[in-house]
Amino acid sequence: MSDKKIDKKIRVLVVDDSALMRKLLPQILQRDKTIEVVGTAMDGTFGLKKIEELRPDVITLDLEMPRMDGTEMLRQIMRTRKIPVIVVSAYSTAGAAATFKALAMGAFDFVAKPRDSAQDHMEEIANELISKIKVAAKAGSDRWLGKSFPANGDLKPPLKPAVRYKGAASRIIAIGSSTGGPNTLQYLLSQLPGDFAGAMVVVQHMPEGFTEMFAKRLDESCALEVKEAESGELLTAGKVLICPGSRHIRVRRMQQGDMVVLSNEPPVNGHRPSVDLLFRSVAQELGPSAIAILMTGMGDDGADALGVVRAAGGFTIAQSEESCVVFGMPKAAIDKGFVSRVVPLESMANTLMVHCSVGAVSEK
Repeated sequence: MSDKKIDKKIRVLVVDDSALMRKLLPQILQRDKTIEVVGTAMDGTFGLKKIEELRPDVITLDLEMPRMDGTEMLRQIMRTRKIPVIVVSAYSTAGAAATFKALAMGAFDFVAKPRDSAQDHMEEIANELISKIKVAAKAGSDRWLGKSFPANGDLKPPLKPAVRYKGAASRIIAIGSSTGGPNTLQYLLSQLPGDFAGAMVVVQHMPEGFTEMFAKRLDESCALEVKEAESGELLTAGKVLICPGSRHIRVRRMQQGDMVVLSNEPPVNGHRPSVDLLFRSVAQELGPSAIAILMTGMGDDGADALGVVRAAGGFTIAQSEESCVVFGMPKAAIDKGFVSRVVPLESMANTLMVHCSVGAVSEK
């Protein structure tokens, strides 16, 4: 009887060169009765051996390790085993760069390593890590490895225009995404031309310290101008603003043009940034001219607010299930009847170009 119970648990392997983290992460995870830490490893070489011995369902992986580092271990896992990997990333520029490389290689998601081992800092990642392990264990490998779009290394973005039109955007597009969002957004933006008439505001669930690097990676991979948002910044044609981690973002319609406003208000339903707050602001400020999109992600952030956008006359889109890494956020909105259209990722750019062209007729 007990053996059957153990078999049903999610088997997790913790790979980290820090003895402290190899102690603390299992302590965090053992609070959930559906998770069992079956082993730890101090580097990638030992980690690969432990995979063969222990057959984990999910791996948590540090990237900066001696001998075989996490990047090389991930490369070998993706090539032969296809086990979901959650990166436990350092709060640093180098850590952020390595994390986005790992996501492009096929890592399922990441959490930011606690800044120190103090109890309150460990609590910051405990629930997030547990939730992501559970979702990763349920996700099929074809889903998280991005069957619906090419590997990021295969993307060939259009050249950025030599002279960029700085005028008002034809439409403002608000996007919410979470797990799977970095690669999904990179693919979407790479498909849009440099003369795209719309402007975008993006809430990607991501901790402070990672969004600036994320925005730079997106900017390098597409013809649009992508940057981390600053409060008071105008939304002009062809611009994409990424909400900074641990801030909220809203859109405001002002005399000088549509702009974004950042704030440090408390988290909304556990999220800061919150998709919900962004969507409610575009519904209030833009009404029928708003476009709101819920893309891949766990949970239901933004689902109810998508209904507010639709009630205000805006056009609402959900990414299709087959093209999502995790269908949680789009599914929540679809189930509530708040979605004007369900669109696969490969058709998303064309849909936006049609709706943002001059004279486009709004859909409800």
